[in-house]
Amino acid sequence: MREAQNKIQNFQQAEETIRRVLKTYQPRKLSVNGSRQASVLIPLLNRESVPYLIFTRRTELVEHHKGQISFPGGMHDRADTSLLQTALRETDEEIGVHPEEIQVIGQLDDLYTVTNFLITPFVGILKPSPSFRLSTDEVAEVLEVPLRLFLTNEHFEIKKWEYRGKFYEVYFYHFHDHVIWGATGFIVNRFIHVVFGYNPAPNPVYRDPRNEAYLQENITRRSR
Repeated sequence: MREAQNKIQNFQQAEETIRRVLKTYQPRKLSVNGSRQASVLIPLLNRESVPYLIFTRRTELVEHHKGQISFPGGMHDRADTSLLQTALRETDEEIGVHPEEIQVIGQLDDLYTVTNFLITPFVGILKPSPSFRLSTDEVAEVLEVPLRLFLTNEHFEIKKWEYRGKFYEVYFYHFHDHVIWGATGFIVNRFIHVVFGYNPAPNPVYRDPRNEAYLQENITRRSR
């Protein structure tokens, strides 16, 4: 844990580490028949040389995952030329940060969820001091969470979560009164594991932060 935290003493140090790792990282791509394709942006922000990750708290008006903490992103639209464009478009629509204000520096493994979403995460650096303009229908607030919070087990826990009669291990990160969990919890866990080599989960599977059996079970169940 201490070794991982030492890699992010300031924003420049964190950025250099992230760029170096993602430059050569080969993300795992999944293909699941009938899944709903989506993508998200993992936005990094420099606040007085301190690295932060940007999340949104969803409103109670959205169709899926009401009130939950998420990265900017959403469903792939037929008009989008790529999943990256989907993530950038959704980021613009949700929090008002335009694509030209984001420097995309990498991509992470696809994540297939129990709710049949196939999510592709991208990592991007926001321009300094962005002016967030929220879509009031979709986003209740923007959360700026220090990157260091994810490099300790102090704010982390695993719970067994029931979904349609089956129980799954779910990752939870606590930030003040907010809880980052579900697909977003897995994505940020994977990001930290890949880039900084740290994972607070006991015996995590490197290629998938849940486990291969969980993934295959989801695919099999959805294909029935």
